Amino acid sequence: MGLRTCHAGTVPALDHDRCYRVLAARDARFDGQFIAGVHSTGIYCRPSCPAMTPREHNVRFYPTAAAAHEAGLRACKRCQPDATPGNPQWNLRDDLVGRAMRLILDGVIERDGVPGLAAHLGYSPRHLTRVMTAELGAGPLALARAHRAETARTLLAGTELPAAQVAFASGFRSIRQFNDTVREVYDLTPSALRSLARRESRPPSATEGGIGAGTTVTLRLAARAPFDGVGVLRYLADHAVPGVERVTHVGVERWVRLPGGLAQVHVRLDDERAGVRCTATLATLQDVGPLTARVRRWFDLDADATAIDESLARDARLAPLVAAVPGIRLPGGLDPAETLLRTMVGQQISLAAARTVLGRIAAEVAELDGHPAADGALLPFPTPAQLAEHGVHVLRGPAPRVRAILAVSEALAAGDLALDVGLTAAELRTRLLAQPGIGPWTADYVTMRVLGAPDILLSSDLVLLAALRRRGLATTPRDAAALGERWAPWRSYATLHLWRAR
Repeated sequence: MGLRTCHAGTVPALDHDRCYRVLAARDARFDGQFIAGVHSTGIYCRPSCPAMTPREHNVRFYPTAAAAHEAGLRACKRCQPDATPGNPQWNLRDDLVGRAMRLILDGVIERDGVPGLAAHLGYSPRHLTRVMTAELGAGPLALARAHRAETARTLLAGTELPAAQVAFASGFRSIRQFNDTVREVYDLTPSALRSLARRESRPPSATEGGIGAGTTVTLRLAARAPFDGVGVLRYLADHAVPGVERVTHVGVERWVRLPGGLAQVHVRLDDERAGVRCTATLATLQDVGPLTARVRRWFDLDADATAIDESLARDARLAPLVAAVPGIRLPGGLDPAETLLRTMVGQQISLAAARTVLGRIAAEVAELDGHPAADGALLPFPTPAQLAEHGVHVLRGPAPRVRAILAVSEALAAGDLALDVGLTAAELRTRLLAQPGIGPWTADYVTMRVLGAPDILLSSDLVLLAALRRRGLATTPRDAAALGERWAPWRSYATLHLWRAR
């Protein structure tokens, strides 16, 4: 299991004694990071379950809910363990298991099956299943099934969708499979699970329309406290493209490309607990799972904020910055191709100028495609195919940069350059650096945003260097890189703190 360090927020290799101490302390920092299976009652709980602590010899600890299901356990009705933030290990781990879990959460098994997942990762289905079962206590199918059950629970809690629509939206192939899984995992019917799940949720505020007209759902997505959601919105506002994104102090609105089509998405901070509320009008309900995974990554909801803060605060140079902004988050990239193209357009110009240029490009591409935005309406950011087609007309600036953007757009559109969350950080960076016009800063920044990679210090970044110089800490990229060694494995978050302190 990937939970190996013993500082706050993580558990070393599911050591039974330490996990039991966490359970006895009802420590909510560990919710979502492991499962406590109480075999005398046949249930599994989150570590912070308020029920009486079971006897130690009756408890076994599991790395995933799927492993608890495989052991014949069902979810606790009191603590509702599936309503916790996700496991931060999937962003931390760059091995086969971490890459596979990121893709499973993004719905790859629902779209391509286990063979498709295995092919995507470059392994045989048999080897992938063997590795994941050894590491996580369950194979890819069981893990995907557990994720479908969690998605169903979220939809039952947050929408008025009929159970049949919830079933297919969650990725189940049939109503019978959905009903059987809900009963097995929760020991409840879907209607009873809906009533239970709403104990911690407001009644649905969204209206569900017909599939053809688009279906609107509202999802409540939890984060581990502390959660600097205001800081994420400030970052998104600073980088917002006019006409493409609308950001306020409480939320952000834009179009998002999902496997089933475009979705209009509005994410706002939850005013009752750490996390966000996401209202989305979807082209197909099957996009609920991928949308959830991408919004969680966008707002870095699964980060182990306590562990990150405690680690960085050990350095006296960063301690005041951490104290000023507890729970800082790394804003992810909703769409890898968009993140890369936006970054390339913004190279060697100011952030304000980049936003203006990107807004103009989006408007001109829409005009050339015959789909200009109505007054006040938002446009989706152009696809690589659209930029490859229209880039020669809308891209301006130095010829080498225009050629580089066109070449990357063509490579993305043709599938010659594939970017997704199933890559390792090293592989993603290598693919980017192989493209003409992409240098180390761009490759590192895009890798940090797309994967939520926690340990990248942008040592050559001008803003970061200026912050370090003002504090007398470093004057050159080499000095910055050497200084950053002490901030591993959270150098991306150190970068964000220094950016914020500018």
